[in-house]
Amino acid sequence: MRNPKILVFSGSIRSGSFNGKLAALAAKRLAILDADVTHVSLKDYPLPIYDGDLESASGAPENAKKLKRLLEAQDGIFIACPEYNAGITPLLKNTLDWISRVKEPGEALKNKVFALGAASPGKFGGMRGLIGTRTILEVGIGALVLPQMVSVSAAASAFDDKGGLTDERTAGQLDKLVDALLRATRLEMSH
Repeated sequence: MRNPKILVFSGSIRSGSFNGKLAALAAKRLAILDADVTHVSLKDYPLPIYDGDLESASGAPENAKKLKRLLEAQDGIFIACPEYNAGITPLLKNTLDWISRVKEPGEALKNKVFALGAASPGKFGGMRGLIGTRTILEVGIGALVLPQMVSVSAAASAFDDKGGLTDERTAGQLDKLVDALLRATRLEMSH
């Protein structure tokens, strides 16, 4: 059986983003476990704010179509989900909205296994944004989201100079999540 294809990205494109660091670390851990990892930045796929009139006039933007095709080629997806004002980032929400509106055949978001993580300077570790993202993916889109998540609190001091996590418990959570993602994608691939 081939190695699972996993897409990794962050819902933040800010330079030095804690969630960018979490996505990079997840991609590294997945690659060590022999996943076929594609790590992208949403900065490379700029999209206008979702607008039904724009969609009616010209369809989904080309970058939404590119992202949909990229997601369709994957077995699993890891999203590092920043939290803005106790919720999902506008960038991540807009990206998911546009991908869900692409009218090409195929399912980019359903029938995929999603793993979610977050890193935040606060004590909640992005948990409120994770819950919002989970709701959108599960309830709004019908995706399969793993029940376990990784939440990195005090993110300003959570990463060492090599990009690893300094807290063993949090590092263990990430390892368990990455392992669960690979097991779930292999199970889906065998069906």
